[in-house]
Amino acid sequence: SNDQRTMKLNILALPAVFLGVEAFAPSPLPQQQSSAFRKQSSPPSKLFALNTYARTKWNPRGPSTSGFGSATATSVPYDAIRAELKLLMDNPSWDDGSLAPIFIRLAWHSSGTYDAATGTGGSNGAGMRFATEAADPENAGLEVARAFLEPVKRKFPSISYSDLWILAAYVGLEHTGGPMIPFQPGRMDHPDETYWESKNMSYGRLPAAEKYCCPHLDDSNVSSSLDETGKVKGWEGLCTHVRNEVFYRMGFNDQEIVALLCGGHVYGRCHPNFSGYAGPWVE
Repeated sequence: SNDQRTMKLNILALPAVFLGVEAFAPSPLPQQQSSAFRKQSSPPSKLFALNTYARTKWNPRGPSTSGFGSATATSVPYDAIRAELKLLMDNPSWDDGSLAPIFIRLAWHSSGTYDAATGTGGSNGAGMRFATEAADPENAGLEVARAFLEPVKRKFPSISYSDLWILAAYVGLEHTGGPMIPFQPGRMDHPDETYWESKNMSYGRLPAAEKYCCPHLDDSNVSSSLDETGKVKGWEGLCTHVRNEVFYRMGFNDQEIVALLCGGHVYGRCHPNFSGYAGPWVE
């Protein structure tokens, strides 16, 4: 519905999430992954874009040592691409009739691998085009978003995938009633997936919704998975994961974490074939 698409997100912190934040000292990343609370097994699978260039001194129109390109912004018709993306947003064949939520999720997941301490990961590179990063369990279903954007890339080949994915999310926010976020171009795509090993990338950089929580139980035993206050057992560990292992590593503070997780999950819905869950996180 139109109400679901506009969301009425009056959360001023969300644009700041897209523009990036100062880095905090990250915690070491554990290698284990949890499939707890998965209602069914999911293939090798949550929302916003942390742009790795934000609050750094780089020039999108000139040489860069941070991994961004030197192509001039005027060589890419960004206004025309914005207009093309707006034409895509309303799509009755997908979920509630809008592609904005899945474009936002694509931008976030391509950006959420960022490590402020090492400068690795993040939206620069569009590594999800390659099998290794695409196979991260937290990226399940995003092949749909990438496929919807392929015609735009073919029509405007001068824009990098890295820029296109972020711009699509910006336009999605704008189209659903959010602010028009100033776009800074210049990201370069990885030519292949050798970056994965050369930059010491690994799974586990994206947040896992059930990490450190108790294993999923069927409905008849659901009370066994709750503590005396009604919270899922292991929620403290999940909080530590979200704050210390994921968002502090990227440079978020607690206010920005809440804005991203709570504001972002108002968009879109879950899909059983991707995550094991069905329907919107928030109703």
